[in-house]
Amino acid sequence: MPVPPIGSIAPDFSLPTDRGNPFHLSAHRGRFVVLFFYAEDGTEGCTIENIEFSALYHEFRAAGADVLGISPDDVDMHRRFRNKHSLTVPLGSDTDHRVIDAFGLWQLKKMFGVEYMGVRRASVIIDPAGQVAAFLLAPRIKGHAQKVLDTLRARTSV
Repeated sequence: MPVPPIGSIAPDFSLPTDRGNPFHLSAHRGRFVVLFFYAEDGTEGCTIENIEFSALYHEFRAAGADVLGISPDDVDMHRRFRNKHSLTVPLGSDTDHRVIDAFGLWQLKKMFGVEYMGVRRASVIIDPAGQVAAFLLAPRIKGHAQKVLDTLRARTSV
């Protein structure tokens, strides 16, 4: 599926989380939502990304946004990852790639000449009306969370 265009209604979904309660996108109407998509718990880049989003979690909340990290890992793996790195941001489990695909981020990738399907690292900001407000690819991991926060603040004037 293609990436939902800016201004379109974000695909609604419900995912189990490491916190034990499901995350329903539609339940967050009236607030901004930041979704960050990453490939796998425990890899170097994904660990850096999750630590950075966790370090800024309270700033995202102060700016009026709920945050959810999404990967294909299962809930138990998310819990171990969260505990190992003291992560504060909730993690959604999308083992069947349904949500990742709905946002156009389940894509053909290539590493060392081998092609495979995987998650393209990106973040999506959804406005209080449920519309896609911003889509940010993460070609560089370090600093991506801050870039997303800065983009959110520009839209909320916080």
